[in-house]
Amino acid sequence: MPDPILGTPAESGPAASGPLLKICGLRQPAQARAVARMGVDAIGVIGVRASPRWVPLADRSALFATIAAAAPACRRVLVVADPSDGELAELDPAAGHTVLQLHGNEGPERCAQLRRRLPGLELWKALRIRQPGDLRQAQAFASVVDALLLDAWVPDQLGGTGHRIPLEWLTGFAPPRPWWLAGGLRAERIGLVCQALRPTGLDASSGVERAPADKDLAAVEALVAAVRAWPRAVP
Repeated sequence: MPDPILGTPAESGPAASGPLLKICGLRQPAQARAVARMGVDAIGVIGVRASPRWVPLADRSALFATIAAAAPACRRVLVVADPSDGELAELDPAAGHTVLQLHGNEGPERCAQLRRRLPGLELWKALRIRQPGDLRQAQAFASVVDALLLDAWVPDQLGGTGHRIPLEWLTGFAPPRPWWLAGGLRAERIGLVCQALRPTGLDASSGVERAPADKDLAAVEALVAAVRAWPRAVP
């Protein structure tokens, strides 16, 4: 029988339309405004203190407001890791985000709790993939999150590393929820990724940076163009 998560090789062809695009790890309002105006589908702001892209709580609302003013339809994603109950007030959508992305060790039960306690938000769960069998985690989260995000496992780092999951591990990946792929995404790789897979969306951070949280706007623009060209650029 086909694996319910990995699907079959026949399922691994390109989607009928190109993937969505998220640019993550923005910290500068001017850059956030410029990226939003490029027409990306989501922008991520990091709420993990240990990250070099961390945005303090006091600065998040203004940053999200800048994004909303530039592109109202753009998803505004707050990325956190293992939030405690005492931190839930900081995660309220009143701060301006529309998506909460969990990038720590949250299990399905914790995701379900957060979904109940933070109504009005989309809830995404990041899965750090160390080996092909880790993809089967997706099934456990299917009923408690709105989307999944796959990133490569790197010791002591939760994300934004630029490390890539081998594409052959993802052939036929067909989870029961929309899914986003992260890890070393640049304009020149989009054709390769989209020929091999059909993710709902692509998530770029370090691949379009000069330094952590300092985005190279020309690289972002090139990535946007590459994603928009798919699948028209493929015979």
